[in-house]
Amino acid sequence: MFHYFSPESRVPAEHPLRKVKKLADRAPSAISAELDTLYSETDRPSIPPERLLKGQLLIALYSIRSARQFYEQLDYNILFRWLLDMDLESASLDQSNFSRLRERLVATDIARYFFDEVVSLARREQLLSSDHFTVDGILIEAWA
Repeated sequence: MFHYFSPESRVPAEHPLRKVKKLADRAPSAISAELDTLYSETDRPSIPPERLLKGQLLIALYSIRSARQFYEQLDYNILFRWLLDMDLESASLDQSNFSRLRERLVATDIARYFFDEVVSLARREQLLSSDHFTVDGILIEAWA
């Protein structure tokens, strides 16, 4: 099957995730030494930790209720593929590798460092707001 567009061309220029992607692409440079420890030393295929962190960012921003739902959406959501730097032909992320690496991220605080850096960059660029909003407490409790 042929397609004549890239995920980049399908994301509107004004879409708010464009600014988030710029921040998420810059944030790993601040924690590159920690990220290097997560790369596999064997030749088995693995998910780049940066992609996993961006995936976690999507899960948080879009209130995706489960990893399984995220994988499903990743198969057909061009916006998600664009943010994760995946082309349209790439296979979706492997759920078992994703879950295993996510556990390693939680154990090492790298995810917290990444999210702190994204928020810090957003604050510097005055992209944050103190407006009130409502959050589903069940999701927050589940993420905790």
